[in-house]
Amino acid sequence: MIQRIQSLYLSLTILLSLLFLKGSFLKFINKSGTGYFMNFTGTWQDTATVNPELLWKQVPVSAAIVLIIILAAIALVTFRNRKLQMRITLALIISSIILIGLICYYGVTLMSRYGANVEWGFRMFIPLLILILGTLAFKGIKKDENLVRSYDRLR
Repeated sequence: MIQRIQSLYLSLTILLSLLFLKGSFLKFINKSGTGYFMNFTGTWQDTATVNPELLWKQVPVSAAIVLIIILAAIALVTFRNRKLQMRITLALIISSIILIGLICYYGVTLMSRYGANVEWGFRMFIPLLILILGTLAFKGIKKDENLVRSYDRLR
């Protein structure tokens, strides 16, 4: 049901999560000019050759992103059962908090191991936007549930 605002929030969450899958979301550069970047599959080092070198894989980050997409899609289609939709959206919020924590952990590890500094970009704020949209969707679902309960009390 797209006329509910939380459906729009959940749709934007799905779109931002899909955008997060494409390309690198964190870029680093150290004092010697070596570039590092993090994407969906892992942490990479830019080399002088055509192909970058994989430093380590980040399976938990990949799993969290895919879980966020799945939870947002399920929450979007369960609009008839608001209590279940609230639980799924709460799991979405918790998953996005875990994603932010994992990205911070891997980023700090890369910065300390290679002496690199962060290059700021739009994609690094996508997990925060996902968290905000999930919270707004939860509040909208809760508001609808409270409205239905108040109408039930009047009957």
